[in-house]
Amino acid sequence: MILLAVCMALGAITVRVRPDAAGWVPGLNGFVLNIAFPALVLELIPKLHLEHGLWFPVMAMWGTALGALALMVLLGRWLGWQRGTVGALALVAGFGNTSFTGIPLIEALRGKSHLGAAVLADQAGSFLALATLGVFTASWFAGTATSAREVLLRVAKFPPFIAMLAGFAVGALGGWPPLAEDVLHRIGVALSPMALFAVGLQFKPSDLAVHLKPMTAGLAWKLGLAPLLVVLTGRVLGVGSGTPYEVAVLQAATAPMISAGILAQQSGLAPALANTVVGVGILLSLATVPLWNLLLG
Repeated sequence: MILLAVCMALGAITVRVRPDAAGWVPGLNGFVLNIAFPALVLELIPKLHLEHGLWFPVMAMWGTALGALALMVLLGRWLGWQRGTVGALALVAGFGNTSFTGIPLIEALRGKSHLGAAVLADQAGSFLALATLGVFTASWFAGTATSAREVLLRVAKFPPFIAMLAGFAVGALGGWPPLAEDVLHRIGVALSPMALFAVGLQFKPSDLAVHLKPMTAGLAWKLGLAPLLVVLTGRVLGVGSGTPYEVAVLQAATAPMISAGILAQQSGLAPALANTVVGVGILLSLATVPLWNLLLG
């Protein structure tokens, strides 16, 4: 977690020392979304094992994404937000950074016994949802796909989605050889440091005031209302205790997913807003996730 904050700070410092460093952002984002993220998916998906009783954390991730989409559309109509603003918020408020912040925080707060459910929520929940619902959302609000066929075609061409399908195939065949898995791991671990360095390159304190209202709405859902809804849903369904429930709440409370922010930027959906929500959300989550952990008891 400290490494992620340091990477973001280094980006912010670098762009002030070298203003032309802002031009590195498209290349960094392209590497993250088209190479590092698919490598991470290829490494993790073959290890995915759906276990009975762990459905709740997975459904919580999908519910968080769908809830953000519905809420931001309603708020957008009520407050007169532009289409790009609604789409950006649906992405960054809907998908959590369940891998690089969620899993380490859950291990630190709840112990290794919760890691299996945390990884499952990340892979079958966040990864799958971003590769499908996330790409659909980006295409729809960006207007780059005007028909169902075009949307599905963009989903099918999304590199992490292709990696996901390949990962399932490799898993069915027994998994990667150790050398291949090691190579994928080494590429995949570059995702968060590089992405957060890019976030820092783009971060402007002035954006906080400019985007205060939509940013507040997005983070209120992601860090507060989404985990609260998971708590209430768990109690209504009679699963309001135990490891799956605790993981579902904490993963729902994680900061906005970095890759979702990059997807919003590459789709032209309020790039400055998306970047600001991701950066501020990661910093705030260092306090809000432990707070949710305390509330769980």
